[in-house]
Amino acid sequence: MPLTDNPFTVVSAVVAPAVLTNACSVLCLGTTNRLARAVDRTRAIAAQVPTLEVGSLLYQQRLTQLKSLQSRVQLLLSSLKFLYASLGSFAASALTTILGAAMKYVDWQIASGAAAVIAVATATFAVTGVVIACTLMVRETRLAVQSLGEEAELALASYGPKAR
Repeated sequence: MPLTDNPFTVVSAVVAPAVLTNACSVLCLGTTNRLARAVDRTRAIAAQVPTLEVGSLLYQQRLTQLKSLQSRVQLLLSSLKFLYASLGSFAASALTTILGAAMKYVDWQIASGAAAVIAVATATFAVTGVVIACTLMVRETRLAVQSLGEEAELALASYGPKAR
C-alpha cells in the first residue's frame, strides 16, 4: 500500500521504535538503581575495612567483596552506556522514519530511500545495544548472587554455632 494512500502507514512504522524507546528507558532506570545500590554497598564495605584486623577472615572477605563490587560497577556502567546509546538510536530511528515518509510524500525518492536505510541501521544498532546491555546485566547479577552467597556462608560459619 503506497504511503500516499494511507497516512497511518507512517504511524505503524514509528510505533515499534517508540515502544522500544520506552522499554529502553525502563531498563535505564532499573540499571541506574542497581548501580546506586552497588555504589552504596561499596561505600559501606570500604568504611568497614579499616576497622577490621588485617589478615582476618572477615578482612579478606571484605576485600574480595570490594573487588567483586568493582567488577559489578564496571559492568553496570557499561550496560548503561549501551542502553543510553540504544535509547538515542531508537529515537533517531523513529525520527528518521518520519522524515523518510515526508520525503517520500514529496517524491524525493533517493532521500527517502537513504532515510529508510538509516532508520533500519539505527534500529539494528539499538537492538544490538540492548542485547549487549542485558548480557552485561546478567553477568552483574551473577556476581551479586555469588557475593551474597559467600557473605551468607561466612555469616553462617562465624555466627551459626553461637546462635544455637
